[in-house]
Amino acid sequence: MKIWVDADACPVVIKEILFKAANRAEIPLILVANQSVRVPPSDWISSVRVSSGFDVADNEIVRQCEAGDLVITSDIPLAAEVIAKEGQALSPRGEMFTKDSIGSRLNMRDFLETLRSSGEHTGGPAPLHVRDRQAFAAELDKCISRYQRKRQR
Repeated sequence: MKIWVDADACPVVIKEILFKAANRAEIPLILVANQSVRVPPSDWISSVRVSSGFDVADNEIVRQCEAGDLVITSDIPLAAEVIAKEGQALSPRGEMFTKDSIGSRLNMRDFLETLRSSGEHTGGPAPLHVRDRQAFAAELDKCISRYQRKRQR
């Protein structure tokens, strides 16, 4: 398993949790962004810089990720593509996207996009709270534990 991060939109506090987890579990962590991303020195952590442009980082993650990999993203279409490749997708708020939930999430996203394009103000995402960070860390630990159990077999 590798952990891929849609790093352009990933909060710094979530990146810090990921850095610690990757080093502790010795799992490759790759941050993908269209700008330079600072990463701590580690054999387990790296970054990939892609060119600027709509969905360039997302497309690179989809191209590189494999079945069983974990992708950290709040981008619903990216999560859907990862799930289609038999990967796992986790939001920075700790929501694990699944085959069962991704369809309704895509529909809601499209609905809100339609509202916004008609001039309706739908607001942005809520601020990241402590409970969101805790939910993320707990879900990340579950993913890593499942992977480690499989690896030991």
